[in-house]
Amino acid sequence: GCVPERVADIGCGTAVLAMAAAHLWPGAEVIASDIDPQAVAVAEANLAANGLAHRVRCVEAAGFDAPELGGSFDLILANILKGPLIDLAPAMRAANRPGGLAVLSGILNDQAEALAEAYRAAGYNPHSEERIGDWTTLVLIASD
Repeated sequence: GCVPERVADIGCGTAVLAMAAAHLWPGAEVIASDIDPQAVAVAEANLAANGLAHRVRCVEAAGFDAPELGGSFDLILANILKGPLIDLAPAMRAANRPGGLAVLSGILNDQAEALAEAYRAAGYNPHSEERIGDWTTLVLIASD
């Protein structure tokens, strides 16, 4: 596939996904956000410890509610709870360029269908679904 130019990690926690993205795509702009200031502090410490502080920008934000998260992203990673994830669907679609990908993780298997439905309604098409134990990861494509 094509190399993403802009990547957002929403609900980044320790920023492990943002760090992976920064490693995988050295040219990409990577922005990590979390609603929890404690998580943002930990993320920033992890990035510094891994020599990636200059590569990933951390912001404290609910969903996409930060100036840094404006514009459009080729890839959006989101590992957050079902309720907030469903609420976020329209904002996520607005932030994802057409043909861009959204990867939703941290979903319990029995929640996957409701989430897929909410994201279809928001303008996504299913790409793939990965199940590991009790957890599902959904990969979605932003429709044109």
